Amino acid sequence: MATETTHGARDHARAQEGARAEAMPVVPARNWPEPPCAAEHLVWAETVAGGNYTHRVLARGTELRLTDLRGDACAHLLLYAADRPWERLNVADTVKVQWNAYLGENRLLLSDQGRVLASVVADSSGRHDALCGTSTLVRNTGRYGDGTPQSTSPAGRELFKVAAAKNGLEPRDLPPSLSFFQGVQVREDGTLDFTGSAGPGGSVTLRAEQDVTVLIANVPHPADPRPEYVSTPLEVLAWRAAPTGPEDPLWQATPEGRRAFLNTAEHLAARGIA
Repeated sequence: MATETTHGARDHARAQEGARAEAMPVVPARNWPEPPCAAEHLVWAETVAGGNYTHRVLARGTELRLTDLRGDACAHLLLYAADRPWERLNVADTVKVQWNAYLGENRLLLSDQGRVLASVVADSSGRHDALCGTSTLVRNTGRYGDGTPQSTSPAGRELFKVAAAKNGLEPRDLPPSLSFFQGVQVREDGTLDFTGSAGPGGSVTLRAEQDVTVLIANVPHPADPRPEYVSTPLEVLAWRAAPTGPEDPLWQATPEGRRAFLNTAEHLAARGIA
């Protein structure tokens, strides 16, 4: 089909309607072939290619499930309060307040205001990281020859910059991120062991405890020792649910977590949200 003319280009573009690629969003999300909930509750359904990114604003109470389809995805995650982007994920507080550097089920993802942005409600992988952040342009250029977003080896921070711009954020708004599906462990001498992936099919489910802006970059972990750029598809599904309440065991699990939930509830109540 000729695309040299405007009409030819239009006809070519329209001929692609209904075509499917391996990695792309499904719109509307309810058309996802195997929904984990009632199909009408799905609000986000996407497969993110290796070396790519995605972003979405999710309502309070939404559950977000990330799945490592082939065993070499690495979901680098940033969270922001949707209408107040100056309140954002604070990895240091997430680790410090909970006395634990390792992410997993029943952990909370905390903001720099001492409030809960999201909670981890399920985890079948156990290979996550709150210590290393994501890859950078300089590092990827040195390792792979290029780290720009359009290259075959984009850096996580460069993809975050693109996703951030689409949500009115600037590079200065990018704090350290969390990584899911590729982990590290701290040795006795303080150095890190890269633990890699738990294998295909691992998943982690987060629950938004406020309205949040989600940025995800699916790129290799910066501690991955393999010389080649290895990054495989990531499945992203989100559906309407309910936020954690005082009757939930997670709310009462630790004094620190209870305080974070109370801080969140007080903030939301003052705004007439809860």
